[in-house]
Amino acid sequence: MRNFVPLSLALALGALSVTSPSSAGELIYRPINPSFGGDPFNGSYLLGKAQAQDTHKDPSLSDFGGLSATDRLVQSLQSRLISQLLSDVSSGDIGTGSYDSNDFGVVVSDEGGQLVITVTDKATGDITNINVGGLSAGGL
Repeated sequence: MRNFVPLSLALALGALSVTSPSSAGELIYRPINPSFGGDPFNGSYLLGKAQAQDTHKDPSLSDFGGLSATDRLVQSLQSRLISQLLSDVSSGDIGTGSYDSNDFGVVVSDEGGQLVITVTDKATGDITNINVGGLSAGGL
């Protein structure tokens, strides 16, 4: 008798589940990735997630770490000195002539009312010419 009650209860529940109406919804595919029709606002989120998971480094790319702090300071000082030199030339404080530093050679000349400044990088040998019309070595 003990086995009969649980068995009959299981059969009754099984019969009810078979006869009761079941409902199911329609399956709808909604893409997430904007490349496949998803919401365009997900693009930056998905790209960020992909880049965070990317551990592969391309061996053919060079290191873009850039300059050290000392190199950036030297570059900034050289840029500032060249800027000051150009400012002094245009205001008339400095005339034509040659000016040398450890890394650069600067030649200022006046060619027919056009100020010509030639900057030579001593390390690489690169030459940059700056031509400014309307200025002379004596000022504006």
